[in-house]
Amino acid sequence: MRGTTHRANCANRFRLVAVVGLLSFALCFAAFAGQRIHIVPKFVAGESLSYQIDTRTANTGTTTSPIKNPQGATEFKQFTSLLVRLDVLSAEGGAQGATGRIRFRATYEKSHSISDSDAYDPQIDSIDERFNRLEGRSIEFTIEPGGEMADIKGLDEILSSRSDAEPILSWAKGLSSGNGFPRDGIAISQKWSNERPLTGTPLAGLVWRGESTYLRDEACGLSGATNDMCAIILTRFVITRHGSAHSDATPEDYRRNGLRTSGKWTGSGESLESISLASGMLASSTQHSVQDMDYEIVSASTGSRFHHTGHVATDTEIKLVPQPAPQP
Repeated sequence: MRGTTHRANCANRFRLVAVVGLLSFALCFAAFAGQRIHIVPKFVAGESLSYQIDTRTANTGTTTSPIKNPQGATEFKQFTSLLVRLDVLSAEGGAQGATGRIRFRATYEKSHSISDSDAYDPQIDSIDERFNRLEGRSIEFTIEPGGEMADIKGLDEILSSRSDAEPILSWAKGLSSGNGFPRDGIAISQKWSNERPLTGTPLAGLVWRGESTYLRDEACGLSGATNDMCAIILTRFVITRHGSAHSDATPEDYRRNGLRTSGKWTGSGESLESISLASGMLASSTQHSVQDMDYEIVSASTGSRFHHTGHVATDTEIKLVPQPAPQP
């Protein structure tokens, strides 16, 4: 049972947990009666938008596995910087309060990663190389009405496996419909909550549970759009697990491979989004999250064990990059 990839990938797979909704506010707004705003994503074929995404991650922890490595890293830091251009290839209308099927092309105009640890780990070099290889490449994907990502093309030429794509594509999940906003719209000072499952972890039943508040409207402060007003939305969240602490935590894909998992995984954080009332697009976002994990993976056939404890702190800054004015 190989455990060497878990430590390095923990920081990447969940460094954007608060950013699971990276572009969830790339939305168009329609005014309702009273000061209520109804949020419905509307994308138009042919339009483009670009985001600068900078993420800093600090990961500390220890790993015990059948492969002894007394010089294994216990501290890992990573900085990633992405400039992603998102082109809308096609857009179908959806039911009221939801988007239809949207086809996107994402081009990584810039992609850079720098990592550091207190011991040599070839997996860390692989993570940096994976991000750096993205620059200049494009992928295409479809967001279904239910929010699922489908028909992904272009990954095979960039990455060796679909699991490597998780941290690279995590931002795109926020393009889905049903982003947790109340169906009847929102008003200043209103609070609402939502919950969604966390997948791809070694423990089943993990959920992201957030409470959002529409704080106020203020100037967006975007270059070239000084008069543009933005809605300011604060979201605080926790990561917890459904069910008893002693219940079986093994995900089905682990079980099929003859593995059993147990332990705990918790987290908390907040994000502050600035959303243009004129365009409905996310103007900026600052996000902070921390996660603590202590889990064990056991082979049912051999009894070999992989045990990991860790603490991950992540800070992410997202900015909408203004599009250049068309040439006369």
